Amino acid sequence: MNFTQMHERLRMEVMRRIQRGSLSVSLLARQSGFAQAHISNFIHGRRQLSLEAMDRILAAQHLTAADLLPPARAAITSSTDPGRDSVPVVSHAVALFEPVVRPSAVQSMLHLPAGALDTIRARTSQNRRAWQRFVAVRIPSADALAMDPLVLPDAIALIDRHYNSLLPYRPNRPTLYAVRHGAHLILRYVDFLTNRLVLRPLSIAFPVDLVEIAPGESPSDLVAGRVALILNEL
Repeated sequence: MNFTQMHERLRMEVMRRIQRGSLSVSLLARQSGFAQAHISNFIHGRRQLSLEAMDRILAAQHLTAADLLPPARAAITSSTDPGRDSVPVVSHAVALFEPVVRPSAVQSMLHLPAGALDTIRARTSQNRRAWQRFVAVRIPSADALAMDPLVLPDAIALIDRHYNSLLPYRPNRPTLYAVRHGAHLILRYVDFLTNRLVLRPLSIAFPVDLVEIAPGESPSDLVAGRVALILNEL
């Protein structure tokens, strides 16, 4: 990869973060020490950054040059990939928004028996097919309470991001999903009713949440994926 290609990949990554709402021009200007006009010109392709300026943007967003490299084909896990026995444990934001997990975003690895993921069925929307399929997240105590006792504090949830359909995975059994609620990831049973997602907890002590589907979005856009496995620590 040459300098121009790396510059463009950084620009696209910054634009993607702004579009998903986790970054703004003013915030990046404060973080990097550049004027807002300088950042705006970079984002809209009107100005190219120097190598030193790129380093400042990378540092401000906790990125490394390696994060801008194209992912190896093997990194994008599909239903035909052999030997899928290790899954990256990542933050909730990465699970929701990152098509491919950057090396610096991996908190740890979840090791499963060889072939454990081979029989899991996918049902994905077109725009998710290029996403890295399996990720895992840790569920903090406050988020686990609504799904107690199925999900205990500090459980690890294995998410299949190639199953964002609301059709039940198994007939006559509720399917547990990782869902985007605002800017947060939560685990819930999900129904769709009159342009709303109905997010149902397991514990009756917690309310049912209704999430409006925004114009231009589909219900599957709010579903990070199906929870394929819950590992509760003893």
